[in-house]
Amino acid sequence: MQDTKTGQAGSTLSAAELGLASVGTIHQNLDYAELFDHEVSNQEGQISENGTMMIDTGKFTGRSPKDKYFVHEKPSFENIAWGKINQSVAPEVFDELYAKVTDYLSGKDLYVTDGFCGSNEKTRKSVRFITEFAWQSHFVKNMFIRPGADDLAGFAPNFTVYNASNLIDEDWERHGLNSEVFVVFNIEKNVAIIGGTWYGGEMKKGIFTMMNYWLPLEGILSMHCSANVGKGGDVCLFFGLSGTGKTTLSTDASRKLIGDDEHGWDADGIFNFEGGCYAKCIDLSSESEPEIYNAIRRDALLENVVADEAGVIDYDSDAKTENTRVSYPIEHIDNHEPTLKAGHPQNIIFLTCDAFGVLPPVSKLTKEQAMYYFLSGYTAKVAGTERGVTEPSATFSSCFGEAFLPLPPTEYAKLLGEKIEQHNVNAYLVNTGWAGGGYGVGERMSIKATRACVNAILDGSIENVEFDQTRWFRLNIPKELPGVDSNILNPRNSWGDKEAFDATANKLAGMFIENFKKYTSDNDEFDFTQAGPRM
Repeated sequence: MQDTKTGQAGSTLSAAELGLASVGTIHQNLDYAELFDHEVSNQEGQISENGTMMIDTGKFTGRSPKDKYFVHEKPSFENIAWGKINQSVAPEVFDELYAKVTDYLSGKDLYVTDGFCGSNEKTRKSVRFITEFAWQSHFVKNMFIRPGADDLAGFAPNFTVYNASNLIDEDWERHGLNSEVFVVFNIEKNVAIIGGTWYGGEMKKGIFTMMNYWLPLEGILSMHCSANVGKGGDVCLFFGLSGTGKTTLSTDASRKLIGDDEHGWDADGIFNFEGGCYAKCIDLSSESEPEIYNAIRRDALLENVVADEAGVIDYDSDAKTENTRVSYPIEHIDNHEPTLKAGHPQNIIFLTCDAFGVLPPVSKLTKEQAMYYFLSGYTAKVAGTERGVTEPSATFSSCFGEAFLPLPPTEYAKLLGEKIEQHNVNAYLVNTGWAGGGYGVGERMSIKATRACVNAILDGSIENVEFDQTRWFRLNIPKELPGVDSNILNPRNSWGDKEAFDATANKLAGMFIENFKKYTSDNDEFDFTQAGPRM
């Protein structure tokens, strides 16, 4: 087979430039219309009633964190926080897997997609994705910043991702891996290899993980958060784990969306890493989330949704997975910030979905409390979302994104604390979970009530109300707030059984205290236990 072959997009990339022994047809940087045609001709998915491509990602409908590894090599291994999150693999194992991947991809027709990660030109990274399927190219085209013609003419990747999703590692036991699936990052060679999983989010979160390695070492804070900006230039950051409302609450018709998931904070202000959004679709409706609902149209890409033969989607169905998703270019949100950048934030909101029903709908945090809740990264899973879960279970994820943090969490917390102090940023904790009782007894906070809390933060009116303090968590809470039932502002008041509340609050406080011990055992600099709850 020829060493070089021109693809449909006019690619002149050689096999050597791609690190392959040979190539078939290279489809490089196809536009959306061309990708759609390929998806149709390759029979990669189904078209919805409004023309949106729908694909399935096979048995993996989410990331596979137990199969993610970093190569254990100098000098990067001295920086990485090794453990369950950041697992190591030997250089010789990587070399074997890399040879398998490049051999597997050699000679095939491939899709090559070039993009930027980071809207600040000073620190952005050029990333090249080499994939087997058009929809995978479509996904990364949606998620990353799309270079212009001039940028593509001289594009030189800082990092390359080889996605051999159909390839499994049959020697995984000999290699010391957890399964036949592998997602491996080689920081020294600026390469990642993927095998055995079709899930597109591995590419998105893989590059996010790398940004979380590169940027803090340059003194830039990388964050798992969404961001928007008001007409007066006031910026707000929304931190939160999946299901807490990060994408929903930052998508606001009255404010421009900077981005819904991944950002950096440097000397110039806030900047989005991505050029698109990745929203959950379960229970989506035009009434509850109109901006996201209306973003699902041609050029968007739906994942694992349930639809009938006519392409009519049942957004309420979790028959395939509860993690149904849609990726779309940020331009599908009419009210987005075109530069994907803004100044320094005035407000930070930590979102939690407290299924225990203990935390207030909104609390104003001191700087010390902000550091405590940032490092804690709390939310709660509810009964029924996972097999064997019969009551709420606490989840603590450092910095609201522990799965994507190669460095020790305190490195990110240190940068956040410095920036909060330098720019005099207000911080709040907002609970989008339950009130009047835990899951199964109380009721979920209405989106209307949560919006009222967020709006009071954004317009500054929350600063003018009288505050009270809760008992166990010692959180400062408003006594009254327009648009929010006063009975739920103090969560204890909303419970019919006060003794049950006290017992549950005490239980959750204990979970927080136990979790935070890992930050205080070796480092007094991060002993913010006094800002946390007491039993």
